[in-house]
Amino acid sequence: MIGRSESTDEHGTPGHEGSGGDLATAVLEARGLGKRYGRRWALRECTLDIPAGHVVGLVGPNGAGKTTLLKLAGGHLEPTAGGITVLGGRPGSTPAQLARVGFVAQDTPVYAGLTVADHLRLGARLNPRWDAALAGERIARLGLDPAHRAGRLSGGQRAQLALTLGLAKRPELLILDEPVASLDPLARREFMQGLMEAVAEHEFSVVLSSHLVSDLERVCDYLIVLVDSRVRLAGETDRLLATHHRLTGPRRDPDRLPADQHVVSARHTDRQSTYVVRTDAPIHDPAWTVSRLDLEDLVLAYMDRRPAESRRATLEVQR
Repeated sequence: MIGRSESTDEHGTPGHEGSGGDLATAVLEARGLGKRYGRRWALRECTLDIPAGHVVGLVGPNGAGKTTLLKLAGGHLEPTAGGITVLGGRPGSTPAQLARVGFVAQDTPVYAGLTVADHLRLGARLNPRWDAALAGERIARLGLDPAHRAGRLSGGQRAQLALTLGLAKRPELLILDEPVASLDPLARREFMQGLMEAVAEHEFSVVLSSHLVSDLERVCDYLIVLVDSRVRLAGETDRLLATHHRLTGPRRDPDRLPADQHVVSARHTDRQSTYVVRTDAPIHDPAWTVSRLDLEDLVLAYMDRRPAESRRATLEVQR
Protein backbone atom coordinates (compact mmCIF):
# COMPACT_ATOMS: atom_id res chain seq x y z
CA MET A 1 0.00 0.00 0.00
CA ILE A 2 1.06 3.61 -0.52
CA GLY A 3 2.04 6.10 2.13
CA ARG A 4 2.84 6.20 5.82
CA SER A 5 0.39 5.49 8.57
CA GLU A 6 0.69 6.63 12.12
CA SER A 7 -0.67 5.18 15.32
CA THR A 8 -0.56 6.70 18.78
CA ASP A 9 -0.40 5.01 22.13
CA GLU A 10 -2.38 5.92 25.23
CA HIS A 11 -0.06 8.81 26.01
CA GLY A 12 -0.25 10.24 22.49
CA THR A 13 3.25 9.05 21.65
CA PRO A 14 3.53 8.47 17.90
CA GLY A 15 4.11 4.94 16.74
CA HIS A 16 3.95 3.37 13.31
CA GLU A 17 1.79 0.78 11.64
CA GLY A 18 1.72 -0.09 7.96
CA SER A 19 4.33 -0.30 5.29
CA GLY A 20 5.79 3.20 5.07
CA GLY A 21 6.27 5.30 1.97
CA ASP A 22 6.20 8.82 0.62
CA LEU A 23 4.00 11.31 2.44
CA ALA A 24 3.45 13.12 -0.87
CA THR A 25 0.97 10.36 -1.68
CA ALA A 26 -1.16 11.12 1.39
CA VAL A 27 -4.79 11.75 0.60
CA LEU A 28 -5.21 13.73 3.84
CA GLU A 29 -2.71 15.29 6.25
CA ALA A 30 -3.64 17.12 9.44
CA ARG A 31 -1.25 18.79 11.85
CA GLY A 32 -2.52 20.11 15.20
CA LEU A 33 -5.92 20.52 13.57
CA GLY A 34 -8.66 22.13 15.64
CA LYS A 35 -12.14 23.60 15.26
CA ARG A 36 -13.81 25.68 17.98
CA TYR A 37 -17.40 26.87 18.26
CA GLY A 38 -17.40 29.70 20.76
CA ARG A 39 -15.63 28.29 23.83
CA ARG A 40 -16.18 24.65 22.88
CA TRP A 41 -13.62 22.70 20.88
CA ALA A 42 -15.28 20.18 18.54
CA LEU A 43 -11.85 19.01 17.38
CA ARG A 44 -8.50 19.80 18.92
CA GLU A 45 -4.84 18.95 18.29
CA CYS A 46 -5.62 16.28 15.72
CA THR A 47 -2.60 15.00 13.80
CA LEU A 48 -3.12 12.42 11.10
CA ASP A 49 -1.80 11.06 7.80
CA ILE A 50 -4.10 9.02 5.55
CA PRO A 51 -2.36 7.32 2.61
CA ALA A 52 -3.98 7.22 -0.82
CA GLY A 53 -5.49 4.11 -2.33
CA HIS A 54 -7.46 2.86 0.69
CA VAL A 55 -11.01 2.51 1.91
CA VAL A 56 -10.55 4.05 5.34
CA GLY A 57 -12.87 3.40 8.27
CA LEU A 58 -13.05 6.27 10.78
CA VAL A 59 -14.53 5.25 14.13
CA GLY A 60 -14.84 6.69 17.60
CA PRO A 61 -17.38 7.56 20.28
CA ASN A 62 -19.92 10.37 19.94
CA GLY A 63 -18.19 13.71 20.37
CA ALA A 64 -14.79 12.42 19.24
CA GLY A 65 -14.69 14.94 16.37
CA LYS A 66 -15.29 12.59 13.41
CA THR A 67 -17.90 14.71 11.62
CA THR A 68 -15.95 17.91 12.25
CA LEU A 69 -12.81 16.31 10.81
CA LEU A 70 -14.66 15.17 7.70
CA LYS A 71 -16.29 18.58 7.18
CA LEU A 72 -12.88 20.23 7.46
CA ALA A 73 -11.54 17.74 4.91
CA GLY A 74 -14.45 18.49 2.57
CA GLY A 75 -13.88 22.24 2.76
CA HIS A 76 -17.20 22.87 4.53
CA LEU A 77 -15.48 24.33 7.61
CA GLU A 78 -12.38 26.45 8.19
CA PRO A 79 -9.93 25.35 10.90
CA THR A 80 -9.57 27.36 14.08
CA ALA A 81 -6.10 25.95 14.70
CA GLY A 82 -3.52 23.88 12.87
CA GLY A 83 -3.69 22.90 9.25
CA ILE A 84 -5.12 20.33 6.88
CA THR A 85 -4.34 19.40 3.29
CA VAL A 86 -6.38 17.07 1.09
CA LEU A 87 -4.88 15.66 -2.10
CA GLY A 88 -2.00 18.09 -1.60
CA GLY A 89 -4.16 21.23 -1.45
CA ARG A 90 -6.23 23.28 0.97
CA PRO A 91 -9.77 21.88 1.16
CA GLY A 92 -12.31 23.90 -0.80
CA SER A 93 -9.74 26.51 -1.82
CA THR A 94 -10.52 26.44 -5.55
CA PRO A 95 -13.22 25.02 -7.84
CA ALA A 96 -10.67 22.53 -9.13
CA GLN A 97 -9.92 21.35 -5.59
CA LEU A 98 -13.64 21.02 -4.80
CA ALA A 99 -14.12 18.94 -7.94
CA ARG A 100 -11.60 16.35 -6.72
CA VAL A 101 -13.50 15.55 -3.50
CA GLY A 102 -16.95 14.01 -3.16
CA PHE A 103 -18.90 14.31 0.08
CA VAL A 104 -21.96 12.42 1.31
CA ALA A 105 -23.12 13.85 4.64
CA GLN A 106 -25.03 12.22 7.48
CA ASP A 107 -28.58 11.10 6.63
CA THR A 108 -27.61 11.12 2.90
CA PRO A 109 -29.26 14.51 2.20
CA VAL A 110 -31.13 14.98 -1.07
CA TYR A 111 -33.73 17.53 -2.10
CA ALA A 112 -37.17 16.11 -1.32
CA GLY A 113 -38.96 18.26 -3.91
CA LEU A 114 -36.64 17.40 -6.80
CA THR A 115 -36.95 14.32 -8.96
CA VAL A 116 -34.16 11.81 -9.46
CA ALA A 117 -33.58 13.29 -12.92
CA ASP A 118 -33.45 16.81 -11.43
CA HIS A 119 -30.68 15.66 -9.10
CA LEU A 120 -28.66 14.32 -12.01
CA ARG A 121 -29.11 17.54 -14.02
CA LEU A 122 -28.06 19.57 -10.99
CA GLY A 123 -25.01 17.35 -10.52
CA ALA A 124 -24.03 17.87 -14.14
CA ARG A 125 -24.29 21.67 -13.82
CA LEU A 126 -22.26 21.86 -10.60
CA ASN A 127 -19.47 19.35 -11.32
CA PRO A 128 -17.01 19.82 -14.21
CA ARG A 129 -15.91 16.16 -14.08
CA TRP A 130 -19.49 14.85 -14.08
CA ASP A 131 -19.90 11.36 -15.58
CA ALA A 132 -23.43 11.33 -16.98
CA ALA A 133 -23.07 7.78 -18.32
CA LEU A 134 -22.07 6.45 -14.90
CA ALA A 135 -24.96 8.25 -13.21
CA GLY A 136 -27.54 7.11 -15.75
CA GLU A 137 -26.36 3.51 -15.76
CA ARG A 138 -26.35 3.34 -11.97
CA ILE A 139 -29.83 4.83 -11.62
CA ALA A 140 -31.16 2.31 -14.16
CA ARG A 141 -29.42 -0.62 -12.44
CA LEU A 142 -30.88 0.43 -9.09
CA GLY A 143 -34.36 0.56 -10.60
CA LEU A 144 -34.94 4.19 -9.60
CA ASP A 145 -37.60 6.00 -11.61
CA PRO A 146 -36.06 9.28 -12.88
CA ALA A 147 -39.48 10.96 -12.55
CA HIS A 148 -39.90 10.13 -8.85
CA ARG A 149 -39.33 12.91 -6.34
CA ALA A 150 -36.62 12.17 -3.80
CA GLY A 151 -39.05 12.71 -0.94
CA ARG A 152 -41.02 9.65 -2.09
CA LEU A 153 -37.99 7.34 -2.13
CA SER A 154 -37.20 4.89 0.67
CA GLY A 155 -34.26 5.57 2.96
CA GLY A 156 -32.14 3.05 1.08
CA GLN A 157 -33.06 4.58 -2.27
CA ARG A 158 -32.20 8.08 -1.05
CA ALA A 159 -28.85 6.77 0.17
CA GLN A 160 -28.17 5.18 -3.21
CA LEU A 161 -29.12 8.41 -4.99
CA ALA A 162 -26.72 10.38 -2.78
CA LEU A 163 -23.98 7.84 -3.43
CA THR A 164 -24.65 8.06 -7.18
CA LEU A 165 -24.22 11.84 -7.05
CA GLY A 166 -20.94 11.42 -5.19
CA LEU A 167 -19.63 8.77 -7.59
CA ALA A 168 -20.66 10.57 -10.79
CA LYS A 169 -18.63 13.54 -9.65
CA ARG A 170 -15.65 11.23 -10.38
CA PRO A 171 -13.74 12.27 -7.27
CA GLU A 172 -10.24 11.25 -6.31
CA LEU A 173 -11.45 11.13 -2.70
CA LEU A 174 -14.97 10.27 -1.57
CA ILE A 175 -15.89 11.24 2.01
CA LEU A 176 -18.87 9.48 3.59
CA ASP A 177 -20.10 10.61 7.01
CA GLU A 178 -22.31 7.94 8.64
CA PRO A 179 -24.11 7.29 5.34
CA VAL A 180 -25.93 4.10 6.41
CA ALA A 181 -26.64 4.70 10.09
CA SER A 182 -30.41 4.96 9.61
CA LEU A 183 -30.78 2.15 7.06
CA ASP A 184 -31.98 -1.40 7.61
CA PRO A 185 -29.42 -4.24 7.26
CA LEU A 186 -30.37 -5.08 3.66
CA ALA A 187 -30.16 -1.45 2.52
CA ARG A 188 -26.81 -1.08 4.31
CA ARG A 189 -25.44 -4.15 2.57
CA GLU A 190 -26.62 -2.94 -0.84
CA PHE A 191 -25.10 0.50 -0.23
CA MET A 192 -21.75 -0.96 0.80
CA GLN A 193 -21.77 -3.38 -2.12
CA GLY A 194 -22.37 -0.53 -4.54
CA LEU A 195 -19.55 1.46 -2.96
CA MET A 196 -17.06 -1.40 -3.23
CA GLU A 197 -18.01 -2.09 -6.86
CA ALA A 198 -17.35 1.57 -7.68
CA VAL A 199 -14.00 1.56 -5.84
CA ALA A 200 -12.91 -1.55 -7.72
CA GLU A 201 -13.89 -0.04 -11.07
CA HIS A 202 -12.72 3.56 -10.67
CA GLU A 203 -9.89 3.26 -8.09
CA PHE A 204 -10.44 6.28 -5.84
CA SER A 205 -9.80 6.73 -2.13
CA VAL A 206 -12.59 6.61 0.45
CA VAL A 207 -12.87 7.86 4.03
CA LEU A 208 -15.96 6.44 5.70
CA SER A 209 -17.10 7.17 9.25
CA SER A 210 -19.48 4.77 10.95
CA HIS A 211 -20.55 3.40 14.32
CA LEU A 212 -21.33 0.08 12.63
CA VAL A 213 -18.02 -1.73 12.86
CA SER A 214 -19.48 -4.84 11.20
CA ASP A 215 -20.01 -2.80 8.03
CA LEU A 216 -16.48 -1.44 8.14
CA GLU A 217 -15.07 -4.93 8.62
CA ARG A 218 -16.48 -5.94 5.24
CA VAL A 219 -15.25 -2.99 3.21
CA CYS A 220 -12.36 -1.14 4.89
CA ASP A 221 -8.69 -2.02 4.54
CA TYR A 222 -7.47 0.85 6.73
CA LEU A 223 -8.69 1.87 10.19
CA ILE A 224 -8.52 5.07 12.25
CA VAL A 225 -9.77 5.20 15.84
CA LEU A 226 -10.40 8.78 17.01
CA VAL A 227 -11.07 9.44 20.71
CA ASP A 228 -11.27 12.95 22.21
CA SER A 229 -9.80 14.39 18.97
CA ARG A 230 -6.72 12.20 19.34
CA VAL A 231 -5.77 9.45 16.91
CA ARG A 232 -5.49 6.40 19.14
CA LEU A 233 -4.80 3.98 16.30
CA ALA A 234 -4.24 4.11 12.54
CA GLY A 235 -3.07 1.52 10.07
CA GLU A 236 -3.91 -1.18 7.58
CA THR A 237 -6.51 -3.47 9.13
CA ASP A 238 -4.70 -6.73 8.33
CA ARG A 239 -1.54 -5.43 9.96
CA LEU A 240 -3.38 -4.12 13.02
CA LEU A 241 -5.22 -7.39 13.57
CA ALA A 242 -1.99 -9.37 13.18
CA THR A 243 -0.16 -7.36 15.84
CA HIS A 244 -2.87 -7.25 18.52
CA HIS A 245 -3.70 -10.15 20.81
CA ARG A 246 -5.91 -10.96 23.77
CA LEU A 247 -4.04 -12.55 26.67
CA THR A 248 -5.99 -14.42 29.36
CA GLY A 249 -4.40 -16.07 32.36
CA PRO A 250 -3.58 -15.87 36.07
CA ARG A 251 -3.82 -12.39 37.55
CA ARG A 252 -0.73 -10.39 36.71
CA ASP A 253 0.37 -6.79 37.17
CA PRO A 254 0.90 -5.04 33.80
CA ASP A 255 4.40 -4.02 34.93
CA ARG A 256 5.35 -7.71 34.78
CA LEU A 257 4.59 -7.97 31.08
CA PRO A 258 7.52 -7.87 28.62
CA ALA A 259 8.54 -4.41 27.49
CA ASP A 260 7.62 -5.18 23.88
CA GLN A 261 3.99 -5.88 24.82
CA HIS A 262 2.20 -2.54 24.83
CA VAL A 263 -0.95 -2.76 26.96
CA VAL A 264 -3.99 -1.36 25.16
CA SER A 265 -6.66 -2.45 27.64
CA ALA A 266 -6.86 -4.53 30.81
CA ARG A 267 -9.54 -6.29 32.82
CA HIS A 268 -9.04 -8.11 36.11
CA THR A 269 -10.92 -10.40 38.46
CA ASP A 270 -9.66 -11.78 41.76
CA ARG A 271 -7.77 -14.55 39.98
CA GLN A 272 -7.61 -13.69 36.30
CA SER A 273 -6.21 -10.96 34.07
CA THR A 274 -7.26 -10.26 30.50
CA TYR A 275 -5.12 -7.91 28.43
CA VAL A 276 -5.26 -6.63 24.89
CA VAL A 277 -1.66 -6.01 23.86
CA ARG A 278 0.11 -4.79 20.76
CA THR A 279 3.34 -6.51 19.85
CA ASP A 280 5.33 -7.59 16.80
CA ALA A 281 6.99 -10.42 18.70
CA PRO A 282 5.62 -13.96 19.20
CA ILE A 283 4.07 -14.63 22.62
CA HIS A 284 5.54 -17.77 24.17
CA ASP A 285 4.50 -17.46 27.82
CA PRO A 286 2.65 -20.73 28.60
CA ALA A 287 0.66 -19.03 31.37
CA TRP A 288 -1.31 -17.08 28.80
CA THR A 289 -4.12 -18.22 26.55
CA VAL A 290 -3.60 -16.14 23.41
CA SER A 291 -6.51 -15.35 21.08
CA ARG A 292 -7.03 -13.18 18.02
CA LEU A 293 -9.21 -10.08 17.94
CA ASP A 294 -11.84 -9.14 15.41
CA LEU A 295 -12.17 -5.54 14.29
CA GLU A 296 -14.85 -4.71 16.83
CA ASP A 297 -12.70 -6.05 19.69
CA LEU A 298 -9.82 -3.90 18.47
CA VAL A 299 -11.92 -0.75 18.18
CA LEU A 300 -13.47 -1.18 21.64
CA ALA A 301 -10.06 -1.73 23.23
CA TYR A 302 -8.79 1.58 21.87
CA MET A 303 -12.00 3.44 22.69
CA ASP A 304 -11.49 2.63 26.38
CA ARG A 305 -11.03 6.13 27.77
CA ARG A 306 -9.19 5.10 30.93
CA PRO A 307 -5.46 5.83 30.65
CA ALA A 308 -2.89 3.20 31.54
CA GLU A 309 -2.16 4.94 34.86
CA SER A 310 -5.81 4.59 35.89
CA ARG A 311 -5.76 0.91 35.05
CA ARG A 312 -2.66 0.34 37.15
CA ALA A 313 -4.17 2.32 40.02
CA THR A 314 -7.33 0.23 39.80
CA LEU A 315 -5.24 -2.91 39.90
CA GLU A 316 -3.39 -1.70 43.01
CA VAL A 317 -6.68 -0.91 44.76
CA GLN A 318 -8.09 -4.33 43.90
CA ARG A 319 -4.97 -6.01 45.25
